[in-house]
Amino acid sequence: MNKFHTDPLIYPLNLSLNVMDMEKMTRFYRDSMGFEILEKKDDVVHLGTSGRRILTLERPENVIQKPPRRSGLYHFAILLPDRKHLGSFINHLRDNNVPLTGGADHEVSEALYLQDPEDNGIEVYADVPDSQWEWDGDQVLMGTDPLDFRGLMELGRDLDWTGMPEGTKLGHMHLHVGDLEEAFSYYRRIGFKRVAQMAGSANFISTGGYHHHIGLNVWNGKGAKAAPENATGLRYYTLAAPDGEAQKKIFEELKQGNYKAEIEDGVLFTEDPSGNRIRIIIA
Repeated sequence: MNKFHTDPLIYPLNLSLNVMDMEKMTRFYRDSMGFEILEKKDDVVHLGTSGRRILTLERPENVIQKPPRRSGLYHFAILLPDRKHLGSFINHLRDNNVPLTGGADHEVSEALYLQDPEDNGIEVYADVPDSQWEWDGDQVLMGTDPLDFRGLMELGRDLDWTGMPEGTKLGHMHLHVGDLEEAFSYYRRIGFKRVAQMAGSANFISTGGYHHHIGLNVWNGKGAKAAPENATGLRYYTLAAPDGEAQKKIFEELKQGNYKAEIEDGVLFTEDPSGNRIRIIIA
């Protein structure tokens, strides 16, 4: 599925979380999730796999617990190379008594759900081959069917879990926003198209015909406000643009729409109408 997370598409690359207990959070993402510590200094820890950064943990000054019912992270989703690795990961979680909050067969993917120690949502999934996805015009058909835990665990039985495998990536971001149409108007200027909807409460958007690179929902309430900058949870996430021309075009589109946007040292800093902060870099 590399064709959905590479040039010339715009896609999520990594994210940063504000954390309160750096030691506990680092231990969870290293031992339970299987990320490598790529760099560690002061109050910042970079994690990933095969030298590729996926997650950064940062402890801001005067950090506070995120207030309820705010915009921000619903979950971030880690995409594994295939369902065999997903089965191996399930077996790892079972063997280490790491609790799950759920699992589902979405018809385009098979997914597990869990929470980190500070209640950030995580999805770990494997895509179904895109040749098997069903479309109704420009809308992909996704469901929420029971996950075949037993079949996945059996498939991964002979594959020892030694950490997140090569090829693991940030598959998608799912965000709480205050207004679906307002959010979509913003992301459309970056280049995303709406590929699925859920009863007026969620939109799924992507580039290049992926089932979704970003999910948007109003499940924390319409009009949900942004959390304070020093609150736990999503600090920012990064989108990859294919080249400088694409980045400049996004910048011009956002400025034309009167959205926050500035370029500094090759990084486009912006935020969506619900206050979710984004960095857009040249991949």
